[in-house]
This record gives sequence, structure tokens and C-alpha cells, in this order.
Amino acid sequence: MATGSEQRRQERRPRVEALFAAREVEAALDLLHLTDMAWHDCYGPRELEMPPQVLDDVLLLARGNLATLVRTARAAVLDFRDVRVSADRERAEGGNSR
Repeated sequence: MATGSEQRRQERRPRVEALFAAREVEAALDLLHLTDMAWHDCYGPRELEMPPQVLDDVLLLARGNLATLVRTARAAVLDFRDVRVSADRERAEGGNSR
């Protein structure tokens, strides 16, 4: 069953709140919504949102920095494989699971 953008926003909110400063949470959620729209435009019509593993990679690499989130989300839409390689390297070096 398809998930609406508002439901995705609410599901993502706790993760975003844990990673970003309180004043940046809404902007980060707005950016993820725009990223979903870009993902759909590039990979649709069945791809309504960024896949969960790509979202994990993007949030990991952003490190709670809004500007880095912008750059990483854009890079993921252009070629998520590059983001995946960077995130896997980060996980291997830092021992992070997400």
C-alpha cells in the first residue's frame, strides 16, 4: 500500500529530530520531501520515495548538518551508488550501523 508524503514525514520525524538541531528539523523534513519528489521524477513512476537504505545512507553521511544533507540528498538522486559507497566506507571506519 502506498504511503502518503505526510505519513512519511511523520515516520521520519523521530530520526531527524535525533540527528538535527531543533531549529533545523522542519527544513530537513522539507528537504527529504523534495528529495522524494526528485526521486520519483528520476526513477518513477513506481518509485514514490527514496528507498529506505538510501535514506539511511543520506542521513548517516549528513551527520546532522543541514548543508551536508542538501548536498548528499542531491548526490543520492543523481547516483545513489556513489552515496552508498561513501556510507559503507563510513560504516566500516566508524562501526556505525545506520
